[in-house]
Amino acid sequence: MTDQQTTTITTHDAEEDSRNRDIKIYVNGEIVHRDEARVSVYDSGFMLGDGMWEGMRLYNGKWAFFNEHMDRLFDSCKAVSLDIGMSRADIADALQRTAEANNMTTDVHCRLMVTRGVKVKPFQHPSLSRSGPTVVIIMEHSRPVDRLQSRGIRLASVPQVRGLPHSQDAKFNSHSKLNCVIGCLQAEAAGADEALMLDPHGFVNTTNACNFFIVRKGQVWTSTGDYCMNGVTRQKVIDLCQANDIPVREKNYSLYEAYSADEAFLTGTFGAQTPVAEIDGRQIGDGHAGAMTRRIRDLYKQLVAEHTGR
Repeated sequence: MTDQQTTTITTHDAEEDSRNRDIKIYVNGEIVHRDEARVSVYDSGFMLGDGMWEGMRLYNGKWAFFNEHMDRLFDSCKAVSLDIGMSRADIADALQRTAEANNMTTDVHCRLMVTRGVKVKPFQHPSLSRSGPTVVIIMEHSRPVDRLQSRGIRLASVPQVRGLPHSQDAKFNSHSKLNCVIGCLQAEAAGADEALMLDPHGFVNTTNACNFFIVRKGQVWTSTGDYCMNGVTRQKVIDLCQANDIPVREKNYSLYEAYSADEAFLTGTFGAQTPVAEIDGRQIGDGHAGAMTRRIRDLYKQLVAEHTGR
């Protein structure tokens, strides 16, 4: 293999942009230079991973699928009794202020983070967070690197699994990502770019960072959704398939079906649809984006353009 083939890439690799060295970040109502953005070491997010986040993209001055992202954020926070202290309109205003402060209008990725706030003592109990939530917005000029589409991602199936809902529901887009980090480390040790994680029953689930689809004999398959991230892009792909007469199934399937798939791709807010080149050293299709992946990618681009007026 060449050096280019063996170099690790991730689904979040972005083109270098010098403007990001001087971005301004929203921290609890204030917008400051990135070098001055601070949260307390007593913050529950830093101390315990007690918080939720959303990743969003800005196109033509509009956040793609804003309502869907807010649905997920507010549902998640309600489920863990985390009062954001802001309405959807307040969050939209904070996003607009931050974008304007950075002169950002398109090809922007945002990470919106909400934690339970600063604790009075360095212990676990939620009642020790008494100052109200911490809200941080980081925006960067961000375009996925071309090689994500030209080379594709190499996956390795790993021992680390997506857990049962009563251990830690994968639908929470929480700050607690250690299980995904461990999966990523296991994949890296196996010589792959990212991890293909199974569910507790051994069926194919997601990667450590994105949702996962395969294409078999003209059908698009993804997991049942019982143990995977509550992905906005995942749902948009399912909806697009249903609206365009593309057979799509949410079902249990094993590595056997994944290895012999005609195509495979990942979905996520940052990379949209990223082709999978190989799984556990087995080439998928011709190792590049297949016809179905390209069609879905074009349909998704059109949907984003319609939604953002681009």
